[in-house]
Amino acid sequence: MSSRTTVPPQLEAPGAGLPAFELAWLRILFRFACRVMSLHAGLRWFKFEARRIVALAGRAAAAQCTVPVLIDRVVGIEDSSRYWSVFMVLDHLRIVDEGITQILEALTDNRLFGQEVRIQDVKPNPRSGPDTINRFLKAVGGYESTVTRLGRLGHHVRHPYP
Repeated sequence: MSSRTTVPPQLEAPGAGLPAFELAWLRILFRFACRVMSLHAGLRWFKFEARRIVALAGRAAAAQCTVPVLIDRVVGIEDSSRYWSVFMVLDHLRIVDEGITQILEALTDNRLFGQEVRIQDVKPNPRSGPDTINRFLKAVGGYESTVTRLGRLGHHVRHPYP
């Protein structure tokens, strides 16, 4: 269930994280998916979800996409991320895609990524607007081309997940 509200709700601070059990379960699930899914299948799924997100955003009027909406807590979403607009969600995904692309390039070159990534640093701009769709699609394309160019991603250098 979701509700529209003009008064921002009281949510946990950005970076508070997920419940420990949920985070552990998601890490196991992610590792399993990495072992059983091919690079090609993973990219196909990634592109499918990106197109689906843009299609859903395109169904709403631009003015609606700027209004934050409080959603119920779902698995994998920390509390502070439950009161965003459609454009804020796209902006967050863009920030994450661009960041992961940079990290992958460093790690596949056997270099450490020299910056700590904190959850509070990937929060979206509350003023995100219609241009966010194109910026998101550009980030998706950049991620896809980078992963395709880099090939197999199993290297020994690691970067901690926030």
